[in-house]
Amino acid sequence: MKLGTQLQARDETDFEVWAQLGITHLCQDPAGNPHDWTLDDLLRLRETIESYGLVHDMVQLPLSSRPIEQGQSPDILTAGPDRDRQIDSICNLIRNISRAGIPAAKYNLNIIGIPRTPMEAGRGGAQAEAFRWDLADQSAPPGLAGVLDADTNWERIDYFLERVVPVAEEYRVRLACHPHDPYTPPGYKGVTRVLGTVEGLQKFVMMRESAFHGLNFCQGTVGEMLEDPAREIFDVIRWFGTRGKLFNIHFRNIAGGRLSFRETFPEEGSMDMWESMKAYRACGYPYMFMPDHMPHISGPNERGVAFAFGYGYIRALIQAAEAEHGR
Repeated sequence: MKLGTQLQARDETDFEVWAQLGITHLCQDPAGNPHDWTLDDLLRLRETIESYGLVHDMVQLPLSSRPIEQGQSPDILTAGPDRDRQIDSICNLIRNISRAGIPAAKYNLNIIGIPRTPMEAGRGGAQAEAFRWDLADQSAPPGLAGVLDADTNWERIDYFLERVVPVAEEYRVRLACHPHDPYTPPGYKGVTRVLGTVEGLQKFVMMRESAFHGLNFCQGTVGEMLEDPAREIFDVIRWFGTRGKLFNIHFRNIAGGRLSFRETFPEEGSMDMWESMKAYRACGYPYMFMPDHMPHISGPNERGVAFAFGYGYIRALIQAAEAEHGR
């Protein structure tokens, strides 16, 4: 089990700081649009990362968590005229990721972004993201994708997987898809989010089944799908973990559950993160754990300090779990 980060380095000083904090593995991207990355771009970044004693473990494909209107590959999920070209570009990127010696890539199949309601005060006044269905604009109109029912959404996802999974398998690059964050009722903003439930994620990883097709498993997002995250999360971890479908862990917590939650620091939310870590360890999970969202704290370096807290907490739990179960 590895301590990682997906924050993008502002300059090379960040690599030095992360190495000092005990981070060993990184998700890092070259500058610019991923559709334009060359093999040389990937190799140069990997060499820079390795010069600090770090491992370049993952990149982000041009399928992000932003609303599709702001995305780099919008036609894939709208079935637009450029869909095949965008998928071909991603397949070529997977080949170059492999040639550069990077073993994994994460991505999203997101249309409406990450809906949230106004931020709320957490511990010590830290400001945290929240989602309260009763405060959401439940009549918000559809966007670029229009009205998208579950069957159509699944058809478009399968069209993508049918083409990219064989390439990932041939080039041995693990593809880690992030769940839809958060669960929303069918038809919100015109879209039925099929990766916003545990059942949907289970169906997804069994489509075009492959050892290189799995999840960027955001524990916070999965907790947002559950009525009782404190009780239910362990069975979910075991279901995906024992099937080898966990390729990266966003190790974050929430207070609350389905349709009503606030993001928290990792150790203060509804889910027991120590018991969660032991569940991942018992499944034999070998890859990265990283902070994802953190509450916004006071001070001039609020993001750096908040994430440093997350790194230290995760590193301590990894060490304790490995000591308890044996390395």
